[in-house]
Amino acid sequence: MERYDYEHEVRSDLKQWLKDEYFPYKGIESADDMTRRARDYAYDDAFVEDAVTGNASGSYFCNSWKAEEAVCHNLDLLREAIEEFGGDIGKAMESAESADVTIRCYILGQVFDEVWNEVKEEME
Repeated sequence: MERYDYEHEVRSDLKQWLKDEYFPYKGIESADDMTRRARDYAYDDAFVEDAVTGNASGSYFCNSWKAEEAVCHNLDLLREAIEEFGGDIGKAMESAESADVTIRCYILGQVFDEVWNEVKEEME
């Protein structure tokens, strides 16, 4: 079984979601009007967007088996995410789906700014 590439998948989902939902600038007149505040709103929305992290419903895949397959070779990422969030390992390990969501939210924090800038440049 191949290792599930969380970074690639989160980047891809985030990029598509930003293009669909936040660009061109959701009513903002020009790229110059894009503020840090709009970026922060987009990050907050992406953090709970099921199509990006699965955090709103508690499951990205809506399939325990797929979540387990994704997590099983990424326990190092799960450990990093739990350490970063200062969370309880028991909560993150309640199910494969909660572990998967924890990893996705962690990766989102690492890639958001870069993907935001890529999409912004593509859309200008």
